[in-house]
Amino acid sequence: MSVQQVTAVRTLVLDNPEDVRDAAAALAGGRAVAHGFGNFYALTFRPDPEAVARVNRMKGRPAGQTASVTTVPERVPAAFDWTRLPDGVPWQQVRSLTDELLGLGPIGLRGPASARVPAALVADDAGGPTAQVIVPGTRCPSRSFLGAALGLTGGDFLAVTSVNRSRRLTGRDHEPPHWRADGLTEEFGAEPDVRILAHGDEAKARRRHPFHRPTSVSILSFHRVAGHTRSGLPALVLERQGSLSADHIRAVAANHGFGLAVAPRAATPLTPRSYPLA
Repeated sequence: MSVQQVTAVRTLVLDNPEDVRDAAAALAGGRAVAHGFGNFYALTFRPDPEAVARVNRMKGRPAGQTASVTTVPERVPAAFDWTRLPDGVPWQQVRSLTDELLGLGPIGLRGPASARVPAALVADDAGGPTAQVIVPGTRCPSRSFLGAALGLTGGDFLAVTSVNRSRRLTGRDHEPPHWRADGLTEEFGAEPDVRILAHGDEAKARRRHPFHRPTSVSILSFHRVAGHTRSGLPALVLERQGSLSADHIRAVAANHGFGLAVAPRAATPLTPRSYPLA
């Protein structure tokens, strides 16, 4: 479905430079922007405690819940403290692994947080503070929007979360994020603090990411390892099996000298949101 079919409900278009500037200005002014993010949609906003609390309440989450980090691909390394990687995990190989994953599409990365990450986006961990970075990858045109928003806010990072409501509001066990602009607008279009920046052509956005399902990103962590493989490779941890499969991530990790351990909660892949038939 193209955005032309949802003209009555969409606000801005990701492929339109003027709309991108308007959305970036709205974010800088304090609004959240629900925008194309790889092959689905995510909600990006300022990384200050007030904005994080406001978005959490809108979604039905605890106000103080830590948000994830997003940014343009070239600033991803600045989110991590590469001096705090586990013993035997070379930072150069982690960097090359994450670069390849970013080239494929949307991905989540969790590692030791650098001092540059805003406090509202840092999680406490027994081994030290961590940051969870969620990025749309290098194939998505949303990098123009993210770059414009960063230019106006004057920082390296923004806050991001999934575009859905929590179980507290819906009463349902699992509410995946939106991957269609019509459903997104129906649920969030009336929110006064949300602007929508839709994919110009959603089918094309999905074709750009043939290995990804249209759901929340997979999350690979490297702030700790889960032992070693039989061949002696350090095993990074897959914390969530989302849009990119564990098998695909395992193959990419092996290219860079790592094994992959799938956390118990990541054993079952996330499924995309289903929409009522028209």
